[in-house]
Amino acid sequence: QDLANSHGFDMVGFTSADPFENSKDFIVQRVDEGLLSGLSWFTKERVERGSNPKNILKDAKSIISLGFSYYTTKPKQNTDTINGKIAMYAWGDDYHRIFERKIKDFIADLKQLTSEETNTYWYTDTGPMSDRAVAQRAGVGWFGKNTNILTDKGSWVVLAQIITNLDLEESPVSKKHCGTCTMCIDACPTNAIIGPGILDNNKCISYLTIENKGPIPMELRSKMGNWIFGCDICQDVCPVNRKQALGNAYNDFSQKDSERVSPDLISLLKISEDSFRKRFAKSPVLRAKVDGMKRNVCVALGNIKNPSTVEPLSEALIKESVLVRGHAAWALGQIKTDSAIKSLASRKKLEKDPWVLEEIELALNSENG
Repeated sequence: QDLANSHGFDMVGFTSADPFENSKDFIVQRVDEGLLSGLSWFTKERVERGSNPKNILKDAKSIISLGFSYYTTKPKQNTDTINGKIAMYAWGDDYHRIFERKIKDFIADLKQLTSEETNTYWYTDTGPMSDRAVAQRAGVGWFGKNTNILTDKGSWVVLAQIITNLDLEESPVSKKHCGTCTMCIDACPTNAIIGPGILDNNKCISYLTIENKGPIPMELRSKMGNWIFGCDICQDVCPVNRKQALGNAYNDFSQKDSERVSPDLISLLKISEDSFRKRFAKSPVLRAKVDGMKRNVCVALGNIKNPSTVEPLSEALIKESVLVRGHAAWALGQIKTDSAIKSLASRKKLEKDPWVLEEIELALNSENG
């Protein structure tokens, strides 16, 4: 534990390498119910492999669960611009990069303390293992109703696990739970949390703004506010975060550039792919791709409904990709000033793509309010 703390981890726990049968059954059921249908890589075969650590490391005896808090301070926002929101975990560099550096150093020191015969295999959330199931059984925290792992240090936590052939003493499982609290369920604007600990990924704003590469469902757009990458609502309202302190990883996630936290939406709508890559270098935000981000920006602008954004949205309706044009049409239909209607009607005469034409038609006929 001291070794983990010395490498900047805020929490560490230990569990056996026994199979995770309960979590496997739960996750497979979610797959069967279509709650993870937007994630093509999330298959039953993947769940099956990740549920038994010995599938990954043959001589596995224990798993070390590691976590650190990414809770950080927010830089001063530019009040002269129309801004979007980015989830806190993505304010700094990609946590996978941070984890890789810290875990490799941790493992090197671990082998010095034990022996050269110590075998390890580690994952963040990129591997088949359920990092949350490991963290729960290793006593790092408990499953929250928002599906996050809640810890004594809050829920702003990223997790990793190291499978090893070391025989380590297991940590006690946390006896804490959410009780009767349903604040996260009640606060989710898209009703993505369909039951305690059950998330319909297809409705989650994080999925919609990141992994989803196509159009955002019409019925969900008006519920997304100005979130353009991820969402923190269910954590913002969670009582365990009321006394959240900065974690050991503070400097890795701290951000002084407000454009990496609450960007100017108009500049993002006009940004080139090269400039997008430079602005968000090393950031998880790059996962959205430039067209996905512009799509998200259009939805945010449609929800903000500021008439001053009609001109850049009208320009996007002409110049951008099919995906962006369709959402720009929706946004203009939400703003629905005379100039917005004029732009939609003008583009309707020239647009060739059937889906964009459908979006324009719906925007012209929409009831704003």
